[in-house]
Amino acid sequence: MPDTRALFDFISYTARLRKVERHNRATPTRPESVAEHSWHLAMVCWVLHAEFERESGLRLDLGRMLKLCLMHDVVEIDAGDPSAWQTAGADAATAKARAEDAVARERFGALPEPLGPELLALWREYEEGATPEARLVRGVDRLNPALMRLLTGQGWSDVDADTAALDRLQLPRVSASPTLTALYEEVKQAAVARGLLRP
Repeated sequence: MPDTRALFDFISYTARLRKVERHNRATPTRPESVAEHSWHLAMVCWVLHAEFERESGLRLDLGRMLKLCLMHDVVEIDAGDPSAWQTAGADAATAKARAEDAVARERFGALPEPLGPELLALWREYEEGATPEARLVRGVDRLNPALMRLLTGQGWSDVDADTAALDRLQLPRVSASPTLTALYEEVKQAAVARGLLRP
């Protein structure tokens, strides 16, 4: 019989993702939660799945992509969600990776098999961009906050970014897909046209 206490504890733990706030907004008046972000990534990957397969010529495991979307940020319940603008440097990125790895080993390691090892493997697959699915989810993950900054009118004044800075942050990940790259260019152009991003 499975360890239902460990499963209950983990289910309860994941509910706390609703309380972790991101640096971009969900609406013009409130921050987005990490849970909202994860759900939207899953929706975007589902919507774009056929296009990702068409452009890559690969059979992509949609179920795996949705799992990656839903669980990739669970560690942020304990590790927090620093802005990508704050962790762009090597030292900050290394510190973030170490903290999240420790949380992943602790939280996923406490779960019974096969769930615990599966979650840890999925989390590492995402972090390493080890598969086409993981690289695409990482691309959607990077596109999403830019989209939300546009949709809510938040813009990039809080991080003092212009288009060149945004390109440096976005392009390494969204370039996993021509579709994601095109969507990013649409977001960027609309943001500049609306005065939300400096050219």
